[in-house]
Amino acid sequence: MPPEEEPIVACTIRRDPDGFELLIEDMEAALGDQWGDLGIAEALLFFNQPEAQSLEFIALAMDEQDESNIAMLGEVISQARNNGIKVILIAEDVSPSALHQLLRHGADEFVPYPLPEGELAAAIDRVQTPVHDPEDEAPRKSSTPRGTREGAVFVCHGLAGGVGATSFAVNLAWELAHSARKEEDQPRVCVLDLDLQFGAVGTYLDLPRREAIYELLSDTESMDDDVFTQALLDFEGKIHVLTSPAEMLPLELINSDDVTRLIEMARSHFDFVIIDMPSTLVQWSEVALNAAHVYFALMELDMRSAQNAQRLKRALQAEDLPVEKLRYVLNRAPKSLDLSGKSRVKRLADSLDISIEIQLPDGGRQVLQSCDHGQPLGMSAGKNPLRKELQKLARSLFEVGEHSSSVEAA
Repeated sequence: MPPEEEPIVACTIRRDPDGFELLIEDMEAALGDQWGDLGIAEALLFFNQPEAQSLEFIALAMDEQDESNIAMLGEVISQARNNGIKVILIAEDVSPSALHQLLRHGADEFVPYPLPEGELAAAIDRVQTPVHDPEDEAPRKSSTPRGTREGAVFVCHGLAGGVGATSFAVNLAWELAHSARKEEDQPRVCVLDLDLQFGAVGTYLDLPRREAIYELLSDTESMDDDVFTQALLDFEGKIHVLTSPAEMLPLELINSDDVTRLIEMARSHFDFVIIDMPSTLVQWSEVALNAAHVYFALMELDMRSAQNAQRLKRALQAEDLPVEKLRYVLNRAPKSLDLSGKSRVKRLADSLDISIEIQLPDGGRQVLQSCDHGQPLGMSAGKNPLRKELQKLARSLFEVGEHSSSVEAA
């Protein structure tokens, strides 16, 4: 008798039968002869055939030319999901919005093309790993323990371009991570860069931007402790950072529920969560404001900052939002002997009917050099006057947190 043919367990689906050659090579290496190759239109017909019953996953390959046919690609993913077939999305030069749409349709994995070495095999292994029904087995502990902390949230929002909000967020995080007197008591600190378009936290700490960030933000509903912690990058063993995505993405990529999940997850694992916001107000800005213990609004001594501070205050009051959480920070403030400058600060505060509680000195060229070298001031310019003021601020915030914890414990 002739040997029985092995069932087809996977299919590649692509517009051009000669395209994505590296994908074909990797499929052959991973599955031998147990896979097939289909066009996009053929796939929709094939899912209903008896031969499709053995399929475990499809590898849907697309490039920028396929964006005009995004609806059909979405239908391929939906049909596959309806038939219990996993979907690995292989994309080359595709816009973030198109990727977002297809991931929302239910793609299980995303791999960029050209394929990084071993990445397709790893994605196949993940989709082929059986999912256990929790009702069929005893509960097991997650490999990452569920966070039990209730971290304080500090939001940093620049009221105008170039006022130093990101630099403030990064350096405040570093100083908070060193704010305890004993090494073993140092708090756990996390920075979330939610400026999806121009976020620079990763740049200021010399950290890479990874595709995992986009995948996390695209599907926060399925985010668990493992997914969240694996998306974070470690800086010097002191700060954990969720960088902005590798590509410039629309701010509407995430909604209020997404931001709520991110903040709650970060709070459960860290003592302090610092959020670097985009300067633009978006739908989910309200979530960040409500979650914040302190909302730092950074400004300079100029007309644009004054006007924007006034407009922000009015916008929050009009929506009956907690404007009292705003703590105005004047960056590059006049020196103590600059009486004219001090007078201008007082007139600014009086005209806006606000209190400018924090005045930070101009750190000079050392600040720019520190950012370019990917290091906080505490590492590159420990005696810088700006660094000393941020040290004092971090210490005061840490002591307030310690006091609040001791009161709750009592």
